[in-house]
Amino acid sequence: MSEKIIGREKEKYILDCCCESNRSEFVAVYGRRRVGKTFLVRKFFENRFAFYATGILDGDRDEQLRNFNEEISARGHSNLAPATNWREAFANLSRLIEGKPKAEKKIVFLDEIPWMDTMHSGFLSALDHFWNRWASVRGDVLLIVCGSATSWMVGNLVNNKGGLHNRLTRQILLAPFTLNECESYYRSRNISMSRYEMVEAYMIFGGVPYYMSLMDGRYSLYQNVDMLYFEDGAELRNEYSNLYRSLFRDAENYSRVVQALASKNIGLSRQEIVKFSKLPNGGSLTRILEDLIACGFVRVYRAFGRDRRGSLYQLIDGFSRFHIRFSKKRDSYSNKFWLQFSSTPAHNAWSGIAFEQVCLLHVDQIKQKLGISGILTEVSSWRSNEKAGNGRHGAQIDLVIDRSDKVINLCEIKYASGEFAIDRKYDAVLRDRRSAFAAATQTRKAVHTTMITTFGVKRNEYKGAVQSEVTIDDLFS
Repeated sequence: MSEKIIGREKEKYILDCCCESNRSEFVAVYGRRRVGKTFLVRKFFENRFAFYATGILDGDRDEQLRNFNEEISARGHSNLAPATNWREAFANLSRLIEGKPKAEKKIVFLDEIPWMDTMHSGFLSALDHFWNRWASVRGDVLLIVCGSATSWMVGNLVNNKGGLHNRLTRQILLAPFTLNECESYYRSRNISMSRYEMVEAYMIFGGVPYYMSLMDGRYSLYQNVDMLYFEDGAELRNEYSNLYRSLFRDAENYSRVVQALASKNIGLSRQEIVKFSKLPNGGSLTRILEDLIACGFVRVYRAFGRDRRGSLYQLIDGFSRFHIRFSKKRDSYSNKFWLQFSSTPAHNAWSGIAFEQVCLLHVDQIKQKLGISGILTEVSSWRSNEKAGNGRHGAQIDLVIDRSDKVINLCEIKYASGEFAIDRKYDAVLRDRRSAFAAATQTRKAVHTTMITTFGVKRNEYKGAVQSEVTIDDLFS
């Protein structure tokens, strides 16, 4: 039985609208490697393409053209003279489309399009001519271009300043799965895991469908992690370096920024990124940050009460964080490292930090549980370096939800194997943080403490310090 599309409701709706529209559509589908871009397009259209060609990795102009010509011929137009340049190639594509029935939408899918644009090939100008002078005026062409090289996709299509400026009619940034989609995916493949295990899998694989597809349902999560990442010859052993090379032409500098961001969980300011990455503070850094944000590796957000100049950049890609944290362990420990590590206190410490990242990727689900999905909100973090009155060091809150209904939720995130018990000491911490936040920000809004935990807060005499709760079950909504 063939795989079906899991989730992707918004993306399927966009593609469906493009099919039904009475104009030609130019759609760019982009996102990180292994996220399922090609699968989405091919499965949605069930190969009902008037034309479909894929770029060749590291192929030169002649190889790309030869492949394009072969696809033209395979579609029944072997009588056309093989193109010797991209202008001729797109002219042949025009003739192929003209031979299709007039009543139907002609779907053209160019996959891994950045690979087609080799040095001095004239590919972009030919694509510009094909769309602007021919396809866009017909009203019956659906041109879909796809690529993992996000810097190319964003620079040459999404933010193009030349002939393709504002020519895209739709763009789809395909993100990793949410926890809800992960659960549906695991069920579709008969992989039995608890939601607690699915959350840990998300901490490692980040909701990337391809990584999840490699898991073997005969083994535990811990065994799968060892087999996929830590063992010699593991499928994902070199994935980190391949990932950044496939996305960005200047992969080393992108990796330096990511490495810097991984050093601080709450994120770094731009000046701190310059300091830790040793990259100059100029236009190239701006482009790197924009590209990392565009493909979902990094988010930019502001600290509470600060303007845009106080923005922080935070690494939110689970697999990148996992690799940076554990890659060196592969050479120092046995092939069963994760199975052994999972029962140590160090695993608990890592889990707590990683769970915070999972929660930050599911703010919509948190807001839904709090009943504030329809309320205007701003999400930020807050930290204070001042000591509290009892001598404790400054407070830090990774998730602050500032609501237009005059309430602020200070979200405390705790990962535990059972119900989380608030004791006398932690009760004092919660009250201190809330008081410190109210005093430092001088807010007139009501300040509520929200606990986000795996299995809820244990009922005891200190639970009254919490106004609302969110559990992992709520993150799966």
